[in-house]
Amino acid sequence: MIWIIGGTSEAREIVNRIKDIDNYIVTMATDGGKEFLHSNKILIGRMNYEEMIEFSKKNKISLIVDLTHPYARIVSENAKKVANTLEIDYIRYIRDKVDVENNIIYLQSYEEAYEYISKISGTVFFTTGSKNIGDFEKIRGNNRFIYRILPALESIEECKKYNVQMKDIVAVLGPFSKEYNKVMFEEYNPKYCVMKDSGHRGGTLEKIKACKELDITPIVIGRGYENGIRDLNIIENIIREKNNKKGEI
Repeated sequence: MIWIIGGTSEAREIVNRIKDIDNYIVTMATDGGKEFLHSNKILIGRMNYEEMIEFSKKNKISLIVDLTHPYARIVSENAKKVANTLEIDYIRYIRDKVDVENNIIYLQSYEEAYEYISKISGTVFFTTGSKNIGDFEKIRGNNRFIYRILPALESIEECKKYNVQMKDIVAVLGPFSKEYNKVMFEEYNPKYCVMKDSGHRGGTLEKIKACKELDITPIVIGRGYENGIRDLNIIENIIREKNNKKGEI
């Protein structure tokens, strides 16, 4: 069995490409992406390392295809560890990073971001999702922090958990065009916009372009170097090759 760890648009594209194959299973952490992934081979729920081990044994996994978000670091680390422990083939899809320009504040980690943002003043528009809201709220001070999150119950609950006011929540599904970002940024008039380096697929360039035209300072939270594959065609070919060999295993 081939295990596709999803939750991204790339995972959705791969699943659409391999509709003629039945030797796979897709897992996602939350229900958010389920409505966009038309397959009856989806399981929803987070797994730690031990649960991944049991899952792989139970489903006789022979290949792990890691198509998680670039910032789902713990999931990827655990998946690699599982593959090594059980001697399972593992492949990782990597999104390209954005080109760093002079007018961009590019930070290497969330820890650097917390330190930098704690020292600035003004309205800050966050497009980093709901996962780190609690940490950002600790450093908000007297500034206004606006959070653009997914329109999912889990995301709304994170906002409620940290007492984020409704006027500071934008619940909408992306990625967005430059024009859409401009309209939204103009409405809230932030001094800074915080984003992940999610590459072209994640709409990072569209956010940066919108910021430049509105004289907003982009703060990009970077990510470390990863080995992997940057071409979905190669990913698909590997899946098909593994599927064709299932009768030989």
